[in-house]
Amino acid sequence: MTDLRGLYDELILDHNRNPRNVKVVEPATGTAEGNNPLCGDALALTLRQEGDVIADIGITFPGRKGCAISTASASLMTGAVKGKTVQEAEALFQAFHRMITAPDSQPVDEKTLGKLAALAGARRFASRTKCASLAWHTLHAALTNAAAPVTTE
Repeated sequence: MTDLRGLYDELILDHNRNPRNVKVVEPATGTAEGNNPLCGDALALTLRQEGDVIADIGITFPGRKGCAISTASASLMTGAVKGKTVQEAEALFQAFHRMITAPDSQPVDEKTLGKLAALAGARRFASRTKCASLAWHTLHAALTNAAAPVTTE
C-alpha cells in the first residue's frame, strides 16, 4: 500500500473538493444525521430503498462542510453502496470498520474495499478514525431507522 499512498492522497483530496452525491434524496425511505463534536463534522444522509437495494443515496453538510477525511469518506461511501443490497452495504460497513480500527501495520483488504482503502491512512490518528467512520455510522442509522442522531463521541 505504501506505493499507492500518493494516489490515495489524490483520491481523498478529489472527493473532498468535489464530493459525490451531495443532494437530498426525495422521497427518502431512510434518513439520519451524524456529527463528530471533536472535529466539527456534521452530515445528513438520505436514501431510498427499492426492495432491499439502496437505489439512491445523498449526503448534505448542514452548516459547513466537514473536514477532508469526513467529506471524502462520505463521498466514497455513497458511491460504494449505491446499487448494493442492504446486506452488501452492511458487509462493506463491517469491512471498512475493521480496516479503520486496525493497527496501521495490518494489511488492507483492497479487493473488498476498493477505493475505500484510500482512507486506511486515517487509522494512524485516533481522532481521524472518527472522521472517516462518521458517514458509515450515519448510513447504518439510516438503514435501521435509528431515531437518535449519530455521534462519534
